[in-house]
Amino acid sequence: MQAQVNPMLERRKTPAEHPVWWKKLSLAQKFSASSLGKFGCELAFVRNEPGQNIAVLTCDSGVAVITEDGDINTAPNIHIRD
Repeated sequence: MQAQVNPMLERRKTPAEHPVWWKKLSLAQKFSASSLGKFGCELAFVRNEPGQNIAVLTCDSGVAVITEDGDINTAPNIHIRD
């Protein structure tokens, strides 16, 4: 018999469902995220800042964020929790 896995811990180790996050992006963010995807970046989550959504992408070399206008920042002042 398999041991039961704690769903809360397992959920945190499972990658985010991209379609869920993808739907929250503006058109400009989708274009920018697609261009970063060519370099191996993946959409991790969308953070709701006051007045706008910020897309957060993870890459091998670090983190990138995209504003609602599609502006890419590859050196953001952001810390991703493990």
